[in-house]
Amino acid sequence: MIPRYSRPDMTSIWDTDNRFRIMLEIEILAAERMAAMGTIPERVPTTLRKKAKFNAARINEIEREVKHDVIAFLTNITEHAGPDARFMHQGMTSSDVLDTAFAVQLQQSADLLLKDLDAVLKALKKQATKHKKTLCIGRSHGIHAEPTTFGIKLAGHYAAFARAKERLKATRADISTCTISGAVGTYATVDPSVETYVAKKLGLKPETVATQVIPRDRHAMYFATLGVIASSVENLATEIRHLQRSEVREAEEFFSKGQKGSSAMPHKRNPVLSENLTGLARMVRSTVIPAMENVTLWHERDISHSSVERMIAPDACITLDFALMRLAGLIENLLVYPDNMMSNLEKLGGLVFSQRTMLALTQKGVTREDAYSIVQRNAMKVWESNAQKKFIDLLSADPDVTKAMKPADLKNIFKYDAYIKHTDVIFKRVFNQKK
Repeated sequence: MIPRYSRPDMTSIWDTDNRFRIMLEIEILAAERMAAMGTIPERVPTTLRKKAKFNAARINEIEREVKHDVIAFLTNITEHAGPDARFMHQGMTSSDVLDTAFAVQLQQSADLLLKDLDAVLKALKKQATKHKKTLCIGRSHGIHAEPTTFGIKLAGHYAAFARAKERLKATRADISTCTISGAVGTYATVDPSVETYVAKKLGLKPETVATQVIPRDRHAMYFATLGVIASSVENLATEIRHLQRSEVREAEEFFSKGQKGSSAMPHKRNPVLSENLTGLARMVRSTVIPAMENVTLWHERDISHSSVERMIAPDACITLDFALMRLAGLIENLLVYPDNMMSNLEKLGGLVFSQRTMLALTQKGVTREDAYSIVQRNAMKVWESNAQKKFIDLLSADPDVTKAMKPADLKNIFKYDAYIKHTDVIFKRVFNQKK
């Protein structure tokens, strides 16, 4: 992944040296169990702990000759560890090391992403609580619908990321599997207890049936989960982009001192962070289809998945890590304009109360069909006058309305109380808050 969208902790997980460190630990742990069983000399694990080292550049040099990455790795370890290194990798196959190391890297990445999600959730909860009763217009199809609150908007996104966290925890558990089962996964040359020992030491669990590789449906679910999280990132980023439009301006990304929005137009304050998040989300989602295609392998093993995973795994994890922390900062520093929200709410001359008016008429004995027709014909006059005519004035002059209800009844309809009276119920569901 390019440095521009990378953070050091996640990048280090996908660094070549970290991968080789995990591979070496797997080999040493396997040797510990084999030594305890008497399969190899008792001294070997101690020797490996003391002398086994690797050099990534040297491994690459060897690989250019032998054309096999694990053999190159083992050869380089032997150069440091000496004769006892011949007991390393006894009865194991390359996938035992590669797939188990990959599982550890994905597990480590999930741990960081879970922390990132906590940061997003914290920022959303803070802003949602602050704006719990901040009225704004709710839109369907981009058109004014009925009032809601900005807090409810953000609470919905909080709930999405809370679901994302649970999904990631589940897929972390699912991906945390180990295979030390030898060629085609039959344990013919390595005892199953070696796998059990290595798995326990690494915080993994033995794969149910490994063939010769860990089944790629686990990995497909992992990347699919990252893709869904990325979609939730884009969903929130898109909302912010819409709210920052000049015609709306209900919320806005923080604009720091000295920041410039355009090389040509000095007045510009653009939603560059949320636009960037939209793009990053697309990149994370682009890894999902290749991960799904990796599920199909020939018989007990092929390596068609390998080149794919070498690219999509670091790219997806590093990109999503960056995106989540950028989103957390964006929400934490979001500028919110309640006055503009109220101004937009009232822009259509009271049309937002159309449903309440229709329902009130039905309560007074008017059929639903007639009530809808009465309300709609008056609403269309407001639309056509560009809200120069007020909805309540037109209704007050309509004999079909005045015949059914008193002026005071009509006036009571045009109040915002109904739209916030159950906010506490929603917040309790989302945040488990008391009233």
